[in-house]
Amino acid sequence: MSIIEKMSKIVNDGDVAAGEKLIHDDYQFLMHASGKKLSKQDILKWLGMKDVQMEKVRVLFENDEVGFGLSLIHISDPTRPLYISYAVFCLK
Repeated sequence: MSIIEKMSKIVNDGDVAAGEKLIHDDYQFLMHASGKKLSKQDILKWLGMKDVQMEKVRVLFENDEVGFGLSLIHISDPTRPLYISYAVFCLK
């Protein structure tokens, strides 16, 4: 299973323990629209809320150094729209 598929499963399961093991301590999630950066601890807190589901996850490219994936994101709040998400991971 690719790291993108593993991360998608962790998000869908809300598995904080698996996220703790997989996500590097220096991980940062950049929210491109606002410029806000989320740390590993921010992501783990978010995972624990179990309010996000990823579907139609596509691994567009992945090797030992980088991964690029695309997915649809559903947030449990019905007033929030469906999002198209892309992710670029540096794996080393």
